[in-house]
Amino acid sequence: MITAYGAIVGLCIAIILILRKINPTYAMIIGAVVGGLVGGAGLTNTVKFMIVGTQGIVSAIIRIITAGILAGTLIESGAAKRIADSIIASVGTKRSLIAMMLATWILTAVGVFGDVAIITVAPVAILMAKQSGYRKLGVLMAMIGGVKAGNVMSPNPNAIAASEGFNVPLTSVMAIGIIPAITALIATGFIAYYLRNKGTDFENVEMSAGVDEELPTLAASISGPLVTIALLLLRPLLGVTVDPLIALPLGGIAGMLAMRKAKYIGHYFDVGIAKMSGVAMLLIGTGTLAGIISNSALKDVITAAIESVGLPGFMLAPIAGTLMGAATASSTAGTTLGSQIFGPTVVAGGTSALAAAAMTHCGSFVF
Repeated sequence: MITAYGAIVGLCIAIILILRKINPTYAMIIGAVVGGLVGGAGLTNTVKFMIVGTQGIVSAIIRIITAGILAGTLIESGAAKRIADSIIASVGTKRSLIAMMLATWILTAVGVFGDVAIITVAPVAILMAKQSGYRKLGVLMAMIGGVKAGNVMSPNPNAIAASEGFNVPLTSVMAIGIIPAITALIATGFIAYYLRNKGTDFENVEMSAGVDEELPTLAASISGPLVTIALLLLRPLLGVTVDPLIALPLGGIAGMLAMRKAKYIGHYFDVGIAKMSGVAMLLIGTGTLAGIISNSALKDVITAAIESVGLPGFMLAPIAGTLMGAATASSTAGTTLGSQIFGPTVVAGGTSALAAAAMTHCGSFVF
C-alpha cells in the first residue's frame, strides 16, 4: 500500500507540471512515478501499479476513439454550424445571451466538443453582442455555461468515462444528466445576464468577412446524432444492446450519407481521430495516476475526512469528481480518476452506481 502522503505528492507534482504547461499526459505519468516512489512502493511496484491502472481504462479509450467519427462528421461537414445558426435564428437577437447559451448547449449535447462549439458560435455571438451593447464577460459566461450543460448530458468522452467507470449504460448517464443540465442553464442565464455589461468590450475585435459555404439542411445535420441516440435507446426500450463502440461511429456514417458527403469519409475520419487522440493520450496518463492513487491510503483519508465533518457517505462521489477534475484540468480525466479510485467505495456504501456516476460526472465540471 502506497502512503497517502506519497499519493498527495504525486498528485501535486502532476498539478504543478500541468499548470506550467507541461503536456498533461507526461505530467501525470511523472506524478505517478514520483508518488509511487515517495509513497514507498519501490520502482518495480510503482511501474506495476501504473500499468494496471492504465489497463483498467483501455475499453473507455477504444470507445472514445470510435466516437471521433461522429465528432469529425459534425465538425467538418458544416452540420455543427447549421445547428448553431438555426438555433440563434429561432431565438432572435433580442434574446441574444439565451441564443448563445442554447446554441453551445445543443452542439455539445449532440456530441460536438466544447471548444469547437464555442469557436462555431463565437462569430455570430460577437456580432449579436456588439449589436446589443454587451461586453465580453457575460457572453463568455453564456457560451461556457451552455457547453457545460451540454457536456453533462452528451455522448462525449467524459460521459463515456463515467459509464465505463461505474459500469452503467451510456444512455442512463446521459439521461440522468438532464437534471443538472437544466439547473446549469438556469444558473448560467442569470449569471450571464448580470455580467452582460461587465469586462472588456468588443470594439477592438476584428471580424473576418468569411466565405460562403454550402451547409447541409438542418434535418440532415441532426441525422447523425439522432441515429446514435436511437441505437443507444434500443437497450432500455427493447433490451437490445448496441454498444457506444458501434452506435457512435454508425451515427457519424449515417450523418455523412444523409448530408451526401460520403466522399469526404476519409477526411472526417482523420479529423475525428485527431480530436480524440489527445483525449486518449490524456487518459493513458490518467490511468497511471489512478493506479498509484487507487493503491494508496489517500481514498481512506478522504473518506474519513468526509465522515468526520458529518457529511453523508454519498458526498464522496461529487467531492471526488470535483477534486480530480481540478487536479487534472479535465472533466474526462477527472471523471475517470473519480470513478476508478473512489467509485467502489461510494457504491459499497449503499449509493447506486448510476447516482454515483452522475454525481462524480457533475463534480468533474466544477473547476
